[in-house]
Amino acid sequence: MSRWTPNTTPVQTREDFVIDELREAIVRGHFKPGEKLDQEEIAELLNVSRIPVRQALRTLTAEGLVKMYPHRGAVVAELSREELEEIYFLRGVLEGVAARLAAPKMDEVHIAKLQAILEKMDQLTDLDGWLDLNRDFHNTIYDVIDRPRLRAMIESLRNTAAPYIREYIASPEYLEATRISHRRILEACINRDGLLAQEETQKHLRVVGEGVLVNVESLLTSS
Repeated sequence: MSRWTPNTTPVQTREDFVIDELREAIVRGHFKPGEKLDQEEIAELLNVSRIPVRQALRTLTAEGLVKMYPHRGAVVAELSREELEEIYFLRGVLEGVAARLAAPKMDEVHIAKLQAILEKMDQLTDLDGWLDLNRDFHNTIYDVIDRPRLRAMIESLRNTAAPYIREYIASPEYLEATRISHRRILEACINRDGLLAQEETQKHLRVVGEGVLVNVESLLTSS
């Protein structure tokens, strides 16, 4: 586990608090795929009993972020190549649909926000900050539509793949490819072209998915 400084002043139920903190820690890479999640250690870090930790691990198992094994306990889910391929295929389909529905409804406020986010991303070197802005960019598009089930499925797939994309995004090739694809998505939104926004979003996720798969395979080969 890398350095993790959780928020220890919950403002929701203890179970929801632990779920949110632990999910965020996994998504941000504080726990790596395959790493054991020690309930006692997590409870101590979050200043809670083991009961909400155990309940949170069940929830995150249902979300696909955690796997439970007899005699081994909870570990961060490790994904196979086939699972990652499936995730990025589904993300392309779902996020493409969301972009198609959103682009025609864009107003100048949304466009200005998207432009500001991309300008910040061009200047940022902090990995966590860049990832936050990347998520903000796509969420700003999807916020235009009122499709809670679609959003929930997109969020679940994103979170499941997040630990793997962190290993890939530091490469200059990824950053440049993402910069170009984001600009193309923005241009489609400026033109209120739903079909083009869908096409560019699907291309973007296809390229990202291919890069993540290549990176995962290289890590497996070198290990």
